[in-house]
Amino acid sequence: MSSATTLRRNSDLGTALEEARAAYAAARPRSADLHRRATEVMPGGNTRSVLAYAPFPAAMQRGEDCRLWDIDGHAYLDLCGEYTAGLFGHSEPRIHKVLHATLEGGINLAAVGQGEERLARLLCGRFPSLERLRFTNSGTEANLMALTAARGFTGRNTIMVMQGGYHGGVLTFPLAGPSPATLPLPFLPTPYNDSAEATRLARAHAQDLAAIIVEPMLGGGGCIPATKTFLATLRALADETGAVLIFDEVMTSRMSGGGLQARLGITPDMTCLGKYIGGGMSFGAFGGRADIMAQFESKVPHAGTFNNNVLTMAAGSVAMGEIFTAEAAEALYARGEALRARLNAVGEAAGLPLGFTGLGSMMTVHFRRPLPDRPYAATAGEEGLRELFFFDMMAAGLYLARRGMVALSLPVGEADLDRFVSAVGEFAESRAELLRAGGVGS
Repeated sequence: MSSATTLRRNSDLGTALEEARAAYAAARPRSADLHRRATEVMPGGNTRSVLAYAPFPAAMQRGEDCRLWDIDGHAYLDLCGEYTAGLFGHSEPRIHKVLHATLEGGINLAAVGQGEERLARLLCGRFPSLERLRFTNSGTEANLMALTAARGFTGRNTIMVMQGGYHGGVLTFPLAGPSPATLPLPFLPTPYNDSAEATRLARAHAQDLAAIIVEPMLGGGGCIPATKTFLATLRALADETGAVLIFDEVMTSRMSGGGLQARLGITPDMTCLGKYIGGGMSFGAFGGRADIMAQFESKVPHAGTFNNNVLTMAAGSVAMGEIFTAEAAEALYARGEALRARLNAVGEAAGLPLGFTGLGSMMTVHFRRPLPDRPYAATAGEEGLRELFFFDMMAAGLYLARRGMVALSLPVGEADLDRFVSAVGEFAESRAELLRAGGVGS
């Protein structure tokens, strides 16, 4: 890159963002037109808030393996991985085959079938906490039903949640305060990775504490792992108070054959699953100790037309029984760990506030040093850098979440990872002065 180009790209963050937005918009007129038309029939022009960003979202037309093509003809390496749900990529032939075969046998059968027993047995055999489980259509529903189970089992009401945590569209807990979309339940917000404060709050509310729900690594909160000490503290507090400890492993279940709970050796009372386990179909599940789950035999109803839909049950059985074996999970975890180390070496070598937190195949970019161990309120400079990073990656043909999150899929190969590392290196070089000015701890 010439010195003149570097100087222009580093003029100031506001100017750099204006230029990046303009270039993005100019290259995607069809996406712009689709967004304009969509706003006439949908608030915000979309039906999924995480996909909305200014000036308008790129609309994708098709996918194959770990590639995407938008309606303006641009090709991308897909590093978003459908926010961890797209673990198998877009064209896994074994999943396609079983879906076509299942469709030929009918779509909605209004009856139990062999598929749910098969998938349930697979999952109970893999996750240490699962003695019994039930299916839902999403991780959001799974978390709601797990909380229902915990409150019914304990006869209590209060739910300890983590600040910065996310358990679905109606169970989100931003640092700034309550979300208007979150259900009005008696939640007890608790700082993430703060064992002392969690202990104080749990003991203060022990008489009415029904559940402690936690992501072993925050997903939407920035791919920040919980420390083993913190999770062990929560396990001890649940035992002490009689509360039900729930691990939301909707995202982190990919971290080993038995999820992050197996990798850490900490077993919750209940676990919630979702995302990729349905092979790309709508999926959720909740389960745990047999005595807790026994409520669903007669005491607590759990309805849902599509809970055991034949497509998800069939795809999930192939996905978890044939493709994402314990060995495949371990290999993916190792590949992600190596990638994150390489990415962090880029910022460290340049002395810039640029790095990635995460575990295994999930990671999120941050523009501060040292890297965070808990959620934080980003500065305006950090938010600007995050947006600029997204647009620069898009310009390089790399598609990741707007918030800077990456979730690797199984088809992503070493050459693809090299390409991503190179793009991050280019970003660090060409935007170095903006990183020093806008980052934290530079």
